[in-house]
Amino acid sequence: MSADASVTLEWADGEHTFRLAFGQIRELQEKTGVGPARLLARLMDETWLLDDVVETLRLGLIGGGMRPPEARRLVDRYVAARPLVESVWPAVRIVFELLHFPNDDPLPKPQAAKTTTETTTAPAASASAASTEPVPPSA
Repeated sequence: MSADASVTLEWADGEHTFRLAFGQIRELQEKTGVGPARLLARLMDETWLLDDVVETLRLGLIGGGMRPPEARRLVDRYVAARPLVESVWPAVRIVFELLHFPNDDPLPKPQAAKTTTETTTAPAASASAASTEPVPPSA
């Protein structure tokens, strides 16, 4: 365990540093559909989905300093070629570190809400001129 939310683990025939910075956290939330606390719960109670494990490892390697293509190659090779359960515990440790230790990244600015520009159009003008004359009574 460390004081900066990173963790070095034996995985994929080597020692690798994993860390989830704010950019990776946001991407992980998009990929898994849940926040870090819910993700940790799914990993621990064995209700995890494949991307919970795969994306946690991949993004953790990137956050730990590995180039994205190398991270993808390692995850593709070692998650697919080994029993999947071997990768669950490292994923648990990565998310645990994120939740229990400070993240030394600057807090990101909130993402601006997407706004749509609506064009309001005035009602179409009538072809006939507006009349202010009283309507004559019908006979």
